[in-house]
Amino acid sequence: MWLYWLLAVPQSKPFPPVIVRPCTKCPQPSLSRALVPGAAMNMPQSLGTQPLPPEPPSLGTPVEGSGAVAPTEHCWPVRPTLRNELDTFSVHFYIFFGPSVALPPERPAVFALRLLPVLDSGGVLSLELQLNVSSLRQENVTVFGCLTHEVPLSLGDAAVTCSKESLAGFLLSVSATSRVARLRIPFPQTGTWFLTLRSLCGVGPRFVRCRNATAEVRLRTFLSPCVDDCGPYGQCKLLRTHNYLYAACECKAGWRGWGCTDSADALTYGFQLLSTLLLCLSNLMFLPPVVLAIRSRYVLEAAVYTFTMFFSTFYHACDQPGIVVFCIMDYDVLQFCDFLGSLMSVWVTVIAMARLQPVIKQVLYLLGAMLLSMALQLDRHGLWNLLGPSLFALGILATAWFAASGAGTVTHRHGAAGFSTCVQAA
Repeated sequence: MWLYWLLAVPQSKPFPPVIVRPCTKCPQPSLSRALVPGAAMNMPQSLGTQPLPPEPPSLGTPVEGSGAVAPTEHCWPVRPTLRNELDTFSVHFYIFFGPSVALPPERPAVFALRLLPVLDSGGVLSLELQLNVSSLRQENVTVFGCLTHEVPLSLGDAAVTCSKESLAGFLLSVSATSRVARLRIPFPQTGTWFLTLRSLCGVGPRFVRCRNATAEVRLRTFLSPCVDDCGPYGQCKLLRTHNYLYAACECKAGWRGWGCTDSADALTYGFQLLSTLLLCLSNLMFLPPVVLAIRSRYVLEAAVYTFTMFFSTFYHACDQPGIVVFCIMDYDVLQFCDFLGSLMSVWVTVIAMARLQPVIKQVLYLLGAMLLSMALQLDRHGLWNLLGPSLFALGILATAWFAASGAGTVTHRHGAAGFSTCVQAA
């Protein structure tokens, strides 16, 4: 084994001799020889670099006894992978001289993937195997892959399993009938993951070692925030809980699952279309106020109602949770115009009911539009955005009505006194 030291302590008691022999059929790749600890690679270069639990002799480890060693065929080099970080929870792993991997029949290929703590635990580890059928030479070859955490497992020549005692991994296979295999692990455990690839011949459940067939597979391994970007029925979001950052899908219209692919409780397309149409057509209730305002010569108020009806219709058409969505503008623009139109409709209605002087009314209209725009930019979903202008407009309305009622009372008293004087004079 490489980079592995053995400590021999002499004892006074007699022990059987211990013989350590090098693994002659496990040459260290020249590329791995130049690696420096701490580089941006996944550093395990052989299976001997990681401490293994007590297991039967394998992977070329020496054993005690009368000079017996493990078979050299179980000594395999671990090929390092390059790590390319693109974004948050977005990492691609590349292999040297890849992405195609040639699998000779006599030994498997082992790859090491290093997932960093905190940075990689909140995403989805994806692995994809694709078999090159043209390299099989008309032989019935099946390529098996075993993905395990921290400890690599060897795939036997007969019964193919990806578990050993208390250790279990993820098994996947590709063949001429099933050329592509995919594996996704949400929120993977950090540390070193080992992928063992082995090509065997025959038809299950028992396989044999191929004689002269080198299979070629295309390996693609990457870390992504969500499964398939949540598809058309979800949205991938970055979340934080107790200083732990992770990504998850927010599904729409009743869809569920890691990638919003479970349609057991999903809403049908017809139901989504009907609900969208009913919500949008409900804005036609603005037509009676528009007609009434025009007939009463409140043209500015009618223009505000028309503005609100238009943007409210298309905002709700763009704000649907399902796939029945229609956006004529950017979502943020539609939302701002809808909220501004709603608040302005309340503002101009209450100010018009106050029956103020035309100059004062126009000043209040313009001042209200500017202040409401500022308030919506500060907090679009704030409660006081509606209560503040409404209460202020109601205060103006109450003051105007109180002043008008007081002026009407004084005029009525003066008129009654003049009528009685005229009667007495007559």
